[in-house]
Amino acid sequence: MLVEVCANSLESAMNAEKAGADRIELCSELGVGGVTPSMGLIRLVKERLSIPVHVLVRPRSGHFTYSNTEFEVMLADIETCKKTGVDGIVSGVLRKDFSVDVARTQKLVERSGPLHFTFHRAFDWVANPLEALAHLEHIGVNTVLTSGGEPSAEKGLKNLEAWQQQTALTLMAGGGVSPSNAYQFKEIGLRAIHCSGTVLGDVLGLSGKIPMNSSKHLVEDRVAITDPETIRKVVSAVK
Repeated sequence: MLVEVCANSLESAMNAEKAGADRIELCSELGVGGVTPSMGLIRLVKERLSIPVHVLVRPRSGHFTYSNTEFEVMLADIETCKKTGVDGIVSGVLRKDFSVDVARTQKLVERSGPLHFTFHRAFDWVANPLEALAHLEHIGVNTVLTSGGEPSAEKGLKNLEAWQQQTALTLMAGGGVSPSNAYQFKEIGLRAIHCSGTVLGDVLGLSGKIPMNSSKHLVEDRVAITDPETIRKVVSAVK
């Protein structure tokens, strides 16, 4: 069974390889489900690791329905990733009705070629998983990262087993995979699992410091964007 580790830093990636991981999914900001990492991080991870490195291409947190400009960025990120020599791309697009945006996802797959392409956990929002799997298989996706449509992969075991029997795609269980339940995914016939294996480091001690996290941006059903009228007013006030 292939073990993929979702690594959020150079140190995490190196630790995963030392521990025996087969592959890395490199990303940043695990707290929001991951976004595209910096090009500097990608380059260093590729230089330091000998195992395959797949990179998450997700331009922001939140939902998976992207604007035209966001999609342009995704295509550009794939091109840049390919130039750094990565081994795979992890991405995907949904429509507003939570079906797979087949046309846009196909463009991502084609732009990624010949690299391995994984459709990420946006899959767990789709309304008709088996139909979605058929579409993804048809357009050349290799792997689907999924918890079986449940909050955790362990809760989605029955779905994962049933779906894998209906597709030639590799279903990679992700979402709460741990040492205590990893064997269950092998028992039901899956070929890959995905986990971060993270622990929290030492407490820095920020008592009395103003918070830098912004709760208004931590929403999944809306996307923050700069408002030109607000900026015009600010510029007008000081120019």
